[in-house]
Amino acid sequence: MTAIIRATAAHDFLALVPVLAGFVPEHSLVCVAFAGNRSVGVLRHDLPDARADHERLVSTVIGTICRIPDVDAVVPVVYTAERFDERGRMPRRDLLELVVARAGRAGFLVRDALCQAADAWSSLFDEEAPAAGHPLALVESSGALRGVPEGDRPAAGTGWADLPPADAARARRVAEILEEFGDLHRVEGAISGLARDGDPVAFVETLVGRPRRRALDPRRLAWLLHLAGRAPFRDAMMLQIAFGRMLGELALDVPDAASESADRRDLDVDVDVEHPGIDVLARLIMGHSMLRPETARVERGIDELRAAVAHAPEEARPGPLCMAAWLAWSLGRGSVAGALLDAALAIDPAHSMANLLNGYIGTGALPEWAFARATARDEHHGSHGGS
Repeated sequence: MTAIIRATAAHDFLALVPVLAGFVPEHSLVCVAFAGNRSVGVLRHDLPDARADHERLVSTVIGTICRIPDVDAVVPVVYTAERFDERGRMPRRDLLELVVARAGRAGFLVRDALCQAADAWSSLFDEEAPAAGHPLALVESSGALRGVPEGDRPAAGTGWADLPPADAARARRVAEILEEFGDLHRVEGAISGLARDGDPVAFVETLVGRPRRRALDPRRLAWLLHLAGRAPFRDAMMLQIAFGRMLGELALDVPDAASESADRRDLDVDVDVEHPGIDVLARLIMGHSMLRPETARVERGIDELRAAVAHAPEEARPGPLCMAAWLAWSLGRGSVAGALLDAALAIDPAHSMANLLNGYIGTGALPEWAFARATARDEHHGSHGGS
């Protein structure tokens, strides 16, 4: 997940960080990792509330960066609602200084260390910077964004964790069709209207292969919600979106839900492997593999799931939210995944998949493939990961 960085000044770099991360960070320590001039990862962690937690956080951040192949440089950035004018100096300076020291000790070049506060920004390395910082207008008007399409520029409070606008009439129709799928007397007719997409495996390939600007019709939106609400289909579709058709077919051939096996495995309970595919699927769901998801498919799948959730009755939302959360996590975007899981648990606090993923992703775990060297395919489909 890489990109060439072209920023001629510190404020240009700050303007590009949200593009790399896929969202505008808030109350965060963000570290952009580089291999030469190419960014190879964006790590995000919540700012600690207590100074006593700085050591643990920085150790986690530097330890993670050490696992990313070919990294030779980093730029840490603090995002905070605190203000320069309230303190008379850079907020969270002590945290940035600790990151710089530990990164240097680990052998990384620290190209810059920045703070973007509520009223100004500054660089730890700029000895002539005013105590009140530099105006945020420099970041907002940066010329570095000229080559970035408007659709790739996230605004504050937007990103994958936020739902697109919904059409009320379309949402009502989706709810009506969803009832048909749940009614034994009407389900055959409801599925017949889907043609080949009545096959879940073929349906996933339709989802990830469709033109981005063509909205999914209400019947297929309802079908996506119906399948996402049933664990075996949910898990199979999730893995198929990430890894391709063969994984979807394998997952549907497994008699037990892969997520349930992953749950038992994560709890160090013996898994009764009755099917040779269960172990493969469980390891993929937990990220215990060096096989990389196909970035373009994952991003396309998340777009479709967000649209489905936006038009879904509330009780039908947790399943697709869990799918979108796992897919975001598979690209290293743990913060987005956490927000999606929070939304699922707010609707159904007892939802098993949401609780499993929340407990696992909440530890800061990243999939092993996040630390694998990128292949030519990854370079071609390149995106940017953050956690």
